[in-house]
Amino acid sequence: MYKPKVNDYVKWTDSLGRVTEGWVYFVNNQYITIEIGVRCKDEENIEACPIHQKTHCLVLCFPEQWKDLEYVKTRVSKHCDETYNDIPERY
Repeated sequence: MYKPKVNDYVKWTDSLGRVTEGWVYFVNNQYITIEIGVRCKDEENIEACPIHQKTHCLVLCFPEQWKDLEYVKTRVSKHCDETYNDIPERY
């Protein structure tokens, strides 16, 4: 069985046949989060919380559902969508 890791890109087909895909953003033994969208904050929101420049939309996936995940690829970091396959000379 696939064990999710941060920065893996996955496709999750649920019991109703719906497909959710995105980057694994957080992992622990109780759930993972899959990032399905990111958008930049406006200036007002950045001033209110300058620590974060973007808003992330995350979906929870629980361990009993991990069997329904399909691994696609791995990116270098949360800050860059380059994958190891995109830059093989560096890795």
